Amino acid sequence: MTTDLFSQKKTFFDRWAPNYDFLLTTIFYQSVHRRLLSYVSLPEGAKILDLGCGTGRLLERLASQFPDLTGIGLDLSPEMLRQAREKNQHHPRLIYCQGNAEALPFADGQFDAVFNTISFLHYPNPNQVFSEVSRVLNQQGQFYLADSTIGSVRSIPFSPGGIRFYSPQQREEFGQAVGLNCLGHYHLLGRVLLSIFSHS
Repeated sequence: MTTDLFSQKKTFFDRWAPNYDFLLTTIFYQSVHRRLLSYVSLPEGAKILDLGCGTGRLLERLASQFPDLTGIGLDLSPEMLRQAREKNQHHPRLIYCQGNAEALPFADGQFDAVFNTISFLHYPNPNQVFSEVSRVLNQQGQFYLADSTIGSVRSIPFSPGGIRFYSPQQREEFGQAVGLNCLGHYHLLGRVLLSIFSHS
């Protein structure tokens, strides 16, 4: 992905951010988050990462449900992150930083869990994202990937560079290529499918 396309995507989400939590889609996202949390199991004192965290709604829910976790939200958009920081009810347990999912600024094995919800479809190099997730996830950790699958449709020109949809089998193949095994697929809401991965 070129630097120019990264810049276009950042600008796209920066413009969306001020109204992001007031759109009808946010009700949908909140429903997805509630269903996702019913599948989440974390160790005591878990360290977690939310890729494409947006305005931080999922991390806020996780911090409320697991009061001893610490979490980092990463997003490409500075404006999304500004919104997340303003609404952060769990500082300093939760912090937010700008970054690229294809080159995560974190140490190997740093996290007990990585979450990616309704943003994987924006990544132009999904193999590289899986590789980075595998790297920063510890050996007992799990990767929770929740995103849309739309029948035979492969991509649509929604944002700069378009968005892409992947079948359960394609997700499994991404994982297998970097040593992540799929523990199962679970329907959350509509066509949103949760896939859970682990090193073991």
